[in-house]
Amino acid sequence: MKLIAIICFLVYSSSVFSAEWTNSKEIEALFLKAKLVGTFVLYNVESDNFIGFNKERAETAFIPASTYKIPHTLIGLAEGAVENVDQILPYGGKKQPFPVWEKDMSLRDALPISNVPIYQELARRIGLERMAQNLAKLDYGNQQVGNVVDTFWLEGPLTISAVQQTAFLAALAQNKLPYASEIQQNVRDITRLESVDDWTLHGKTGWVNAPGPGTGW
Repeated sequence: MKLIAIICFLVYSSSVFSAEWTNSKEIEALFLKAKLVGTFVLYNVESDNFIGFNKERAETAFIPASTYKIPHTLIGLAEGAVENVDQILPYGGKKQPFPVWEKDMSLRDALPISNVPIYQELARRIGLERMAQNLAKLDYGNQQVGNVVDTFWLEGPLTISAVQQTAFLAALAQNKLPYASEIQQNVRDITRLESVDDWTLHGKTGWVNAPGPGTGW
């Protein structure tokens, strides 16, 4: 099993790719104890530096899998492929790897459970041309969508590194992406995992080759 973990702390900086990197011995020990090959990236925007483990892997591009549901939702809303995150989309009626996916549902409900067929329907509504235009607008990964509109983030050719993901998520956290503030807020709403008095945790998992063995985010 392989693991990629990303934590993005709040603020976007254009210097994110030139920020200093500090390797954490504590995080390294956790990976060694778990016998996992992976990376961890934390970007501290106040000090403009990375703290993490396995810098080489952090800069290596992988298929985003269901982490792509974050930009996917942004694009779907921006292009009017869906009216809002609560609009019900059809899953298509086919047998799915997980019974929980066999239901029509909104993006608000589909994102937390990584409902692939719901987002494949959204992708078909957006289309390859508009999808590619938006990936270029976001400067997301290698920006490649290939020729199949509903699998490019699951099987490639789209790839992105953990460092690139961190920069993208930091921009979203600060409302710095090239979309309306309301759209970015809607996406932050459905990625929220936990809130306490002075901080909020957002997240999205992803697994290439799910439900089989593969690379996890």
